[in-house]
Amino acid sequence: MFNLLENEKSIIKKYQPLLNQINILENTVKTLTDNELKENIYKLKKKYFLTQNLSNDIIVDSFAFTREASIRTVGLRHFDQQILGGLVLNEGKIAEMKTGEGKTLVATLPAALNALTRKGVHLVTVNDYLAKRDVEWMGQIYQHLGLTVGLIESKMEENVRRKNYQKDITYITNSELGFDFLRDNMAFSLNQLVQRPFNFCIIDEVDSILIDEARTPLIISGEVPTNSNIYIQASEISKYLKKGRDFEMDEKTTNITLTEQGIRQIEKILGISNIFETKQPWLFFILNALRAEKFFLKDVKYIVRNNQICIVDEFTGRIMPDRRWNNGLHEAIEAKENIFVKKSSEQLAAITYQNFFTLYPKLSGMTGTAKTAETELEKIYNLEVVVIPTVRPFKRQDLPDRVYINEIAKWKAVAQECKEMYKIGRPVLVGTNSIEKSEIVSLLLKDCNIPYKLLNAKPENLKFESQIIAEAGCTNSITIATNMAGRGTDIILGGSSSFKIKRLMKILNFTEKVKFQHTNLKLFLLKQLIKNI
Repeated sequence: MFNLLENEKSIIKKYQPLLNQINILENTVKTLTDNELKENIYKLKKKYFLTQNLSNDIIVDSFAFTREASIRTVGLRHFDQQILGGLVLNEGKIAEMKTGEGKTLVATLPAALNALTRKGVHLVTVNDYLAKRDVEWMGQIYQHLGLTVGLIESKMEENVRRKNYQKDITYITNSELGFDFLRDNMAFSLNQLVQRPFNFCIIDEVDSILIDEARTPLIISGEVPTNSNIYIQASEISKYLKKGRDFEMDEKTTNITLTEQGIRQIEKILGISNIFETKQPWLFFILNALRAEKFFLKDVKYIVRNNQICIVDEFTGRIMPDRRWNNGLHEAIEAKENIFVKKSSEQLAAITYQNFFTLYPKLSGMTGTAKTAETELEKIYNLEVVVIPTVRPFKRQDLPDRVYINEIAKWKAVAQECKEMYKIGRPVLVGTNSIEKSEIVSLLLKDCNIPYKLLNAKPENLKFESQIIAEAGCTNSITIATNMAGRGTDIILGGSSSFKIKRLMKILNFTEKVKFQHTNLKLFLLKQLIKNI
């Protein structure tokens, strides 16, 4: 039944009896009416209430009902491998499934099951787009079963957040979930709380959140009065300090350490005898100015938009306009970019994802790349990684890495590969980890006279995001993107037919408005559009 490796067989064997029972029940469930499906879900809720246990018979029934609801609403039937993935998630483990195996659909099985407890289920995604997409798409399944589904988005009002957290299943991003937790811990009364006690959490792209972003602190800051001149002075002083002579850098921790000579140099510039005996904490400001200069690079860590510093999320490539770095760093960067420092901030509350997600009594996740981080996931979070076999034999070739003598040689090789692929019409997606590098690739492609689309955190590119992604799979398309273009966004070979249909409708509306006099030209345009759908 499954195309398994030897080391997977023992794991799969454990779930085979449950899988068989779910499949046996499928034909019986098909005969139920929509109302009978909801009635059966209600009975399962009552059964759990009496036993306080999600027993095997409840699991079998719930999975069978969810599979049928999926067929009736979104037209998708869970494969046996997806059922298997759902069973793994329900046990508080990580299901590793290859890209395209339908992790989004898999999550509906344990989500609906654990929603029977009426304690809430959180489905965590990496960005607002995915959270909204999934709640609109998969939400139909839950509603068909009589379950409620909610969505938490940025800039959502407090009372709306509270209502959505009370739903049986809530879709939310990791950052919104974490910041709501911090705000709740700063609340002065119970009426101000938006979240309820944690129950069960399913994390999409779990390795990205629990490993890549594990030590990234979520920080809530408060405004405090500031003297902008001191940041400007510190920024100017930092320009007279030299690496190796006046200070040492630690690339990994982004720390700066001043040498004895560096301290004397600062004292000389400031005209003071002892920097440690001054009322003004000069060392704090100068160290931040050096960090801003050496580690926090424009168009990599941040962009300047409307005379403001906008942080670029290093994991998603998206800008975070309402976020500020703490402990004077944001102000130091403003001074570096000659932006007037209006305010300073102090830390009021903070938590890392590593500490936050361990607060859940039951935690699970799914991704296509968990096995490489298996040791860390087990050691830190006590999460076992289970590799789910693919529905069909795996055919994609995962080629070994190519190592180049320097970065320029690497990007030239990438441009040459794009040129070869463009000649044969194969669509190519070039992924970079910063705005700066994506623009280097774009310049090289421009030199080769190869047309391309660029998607990164710059505002002029962001507004075309949906169009760029929709056309990334078309013949001869070359798409350069920071890692914001991945993580759940579908790039379909041949391009998105729904996007092409929308574009066709716009053209039709346009031709009607201008009342084309040239009927032949109008017909020609329509034929070309239809041909490309």
